[in-house]
Amino acid sequence: MIDIHTHILPMIDDGPTLEQESLEMCRVAVNDGIKKIIATPHVGNGMYDLDANKVLEKIHMLNQLLKQEGLDLVIFPGAEVHINDRLLDAEILRESSILTINGGKKYILLEFPFQWVPPKTEQIIFKLKSMGFTPILPHLERNYRIQRNPHIVARYVEMGAILQVTAQSITGDFDAAPLKCVLWMLKNNLVHVIASDAHSPVARPPILSRAVKVVADMLGEEAAKKMVLEHPRIILEGLPLGA
Repeated sequence: MIDIHTHILPMIDDGPTLEQESLEMCRVAVNDGIKKIIATPHVGNGMYDLDANKVLEKIHMLNQLLKQEGLDLVIFPGAEVHINDRLLDAEILRESSILTINGGKKYILLEFPFQWVPPKTEQIIFKLKSMGFTPILPHLERNYRIQRNPHIVARYVEMGAILQVTAQSITGDFDAAPLKCVLWMLKNNLVHVIASDAHSPVARPPILSRAVKVVADMLGEEAAKKMVLEHPRIILEGLPLGA
């Protein structure tokens, strides 16, 4: 499996604070059957800024540790970019490849606030698409506004955005509202990818298999596997993702 949304790098955002904690998260991922992970530290949310060299250094360090430990896992670069008006002038995305998934300048993971939906969201999606970027919208089932009107996401998907949901939402590890919302999204065939949004080895672990089982029971094994294998692979390689 491939996990496209994690906070697995140490001492860079609200993820692990120690290298050993990052390594323990990697062990959890390997034991769950995850082979590739995209590190997506927070960017531009008012708390964390992005130092591309620092991100790449930490990815190199973690990959070296994985080799030393004999763990069958590879970490790739990315970022969780806070959605804001500056993305309407998206030239920065052309210049700074670290902001896109695996530096491919094709897919960008956009972080929404949890309490509201930015008023220019559709404009930003349209702008990014017109420039050749495909926005990936993570964990919208945890957004307060969307929980009350999940039909909003159907419009984003119609515009060409990719919907990524959190594994722990599907398994009911958060409260009832995200679970209800994500089940609606799944039943309406709006979800493209399941990711962990992992922050720690225990409370927020990089585990996908439990969610895959839930989705397989709902939609079938083939549909569930696409969300953690085929679609993430396409995104990682920067290829077009079909319907």
